[in-house]
Amino acid sequence: MSEPAAVDSRAGMGRSVYRGAFWLELAASWRSPEFWALSSWLEILAKARKSRFGLLWLLAPSIVYIFGLGSFFAGMQGRSIYQFAAHIALGAMVFRTVISAVINSAGVFSSNVSFIMDGHVRLTDYLMQSLAKALFDMCMYLPATIVAVVMFRDVHWTGLLLAPLSLALIFINGLWMGTIFALIGARFNDLGQLVSNISIFLFLLTPIIWYPEQMPADNFRGQFMRFNPFFHLVTIFRAPILGEPVGLSTLVYVGVMTVVGLVAATFLYRRYARFVPLWI
Repeated sequence: MSEPAAVDSRAGMGRSVYRGAFWLELAASWRSPEFWALSSWLEILAKARKSRFGLLWLLAPSIVYIFGLGSFFAGMQGRSIYQFAAHIALGAMVFRTVISAVINSAGVFSSNVSFIMDGHVRLTDYLMQSLAKALFDMCMYLPATIVAVVMFRDVHWTGLLLAPLSLALIFINGLWMGTIFALIGARFNDLGQLVSNISIFLFLLTPIIWYPEQMPADNFRGQFMRFNPFFHLVTIFRAPILGEPVGLSTLVYVGVMTVVGLVAATFLYRRYARFVPLWI
């Protein structure tokens, strides 16, 4: 079992699957988005059709966070909503995207047990499905975020040009996080509930509804906050757009986290992917 063995040649719409070969399976999933992209979108549409207001409910969280919480906390910090809305919008959009990928991944194998046991779909298809849902969640934040950024009136265009690269880096980190959490979630079914419960703590720990300078790095709380990966992922995307400096520590943290995370995800997938059907 040391080398990945080819399994059912019917798997993945007629393409062979090498269980445990993370990058081979991922590349095959990327070339065949018919399952993971379409199924994610159809699931969102199915939920929306059950509601009278449909997709408008998916826009509601962004409006509440950005202009509801934004107005409240802007006043507490002596800032206008025109200044604070962009800060909270860009931060909340990144946080929502990453945490959505993690939460969706934690239970993705268990929720698709019948398809996995049938053996016709790659495990990476479900990881991509979780990322696709996270992408759609991000898209639901975009309208309110664009309004908030326009209100800011001091947007740095170089930051906007760098935004696609930052988002790509964020989704790469979402990929390795989702892979690891999916494998652990297959073994321990309660992981998704645990992540959902601590997501509020992580949201408050990340400088989204407050500014990072309110938590200086020269004390324990400031150091603890800067150990939080969401802080650095938010900063690397938001700071250039708002004309704020990106510290060297953030660049190093994100670079090391990305490389180490991808290596860990590759190793764990190769080692444990074959056990997923047994665990679920």
